[in-house]
Amino acid sequence: MTAQGDGQLRLFAEPTPLQPEDEVAQALAWHGGDPIATIATLIEDCAFLRQELAAAEHLLSKGFGRGWVPKMERMVSAPPR
Repeated sequence: MTAQGDGQLRLFAEPTPLQPEDEVAQALAWHGGDPIATIATLIEDCAFLRQELAAAEHLLSKGFGRGWVPKMERMVSAPPR
């Protein structure tokens, strides 16, 4: 717990948002700078999360999320330049 300036106690510190460049650099550093290993791990993580979403889709009732249901695909934006 940490005390804030307003006298409130906070159980968790606010995370510092990462910039996309920082996240890419951290992922590459984790794999010793190997871009192929980094991409392979990210693909494995994506597959794992898809399995988790599929399980959640079958296990959660619609009332639990007030009508929300998981989506397997995300909205695709324009590729980065």
